[in-house]
Amino acid sequence: MPEFPEKTCSIDRLLTHPKLVAAAVDGTKTQQRRAGVYAYPGETFEVEGVSFVVSDLRQEDLGAMTEEDALREGYPNLEEYKTLILRMHPGMEWDTAFPVWVHEFSKL
Repeated sequence: MPEFPEKTCSIDRLLTHPKLVAAAVDGTKTQQRRAGVYAYPGETFEVEGVSFVVSDLRQEDLGAMTEEDALREGYPNLEEYKTLILRMHPGMEWDTAFPVWVHEFSKL
């Protein structure tokens, strides 16, 4: 297993927004980008009575995000993902070189 940095937040904070929780529960959301590490591969978590396992964790720049990644994040396209992120973080700019941790997960 690759070495990862220490967690910056607990796994129970990985998915919190109700719309994103619903998308994960219905199987359309399978990725979550965060500025820090919230979970390691193999860890499990539960939301709304549904169990998930983290299958992958990798760091990449925001600019590497694709339309397919936006779908995996639970959004219809990359532009809507960007719009929401910028609205949630006032003053933030979409910096394509900004590093994020991509947490991939699936239902158990």
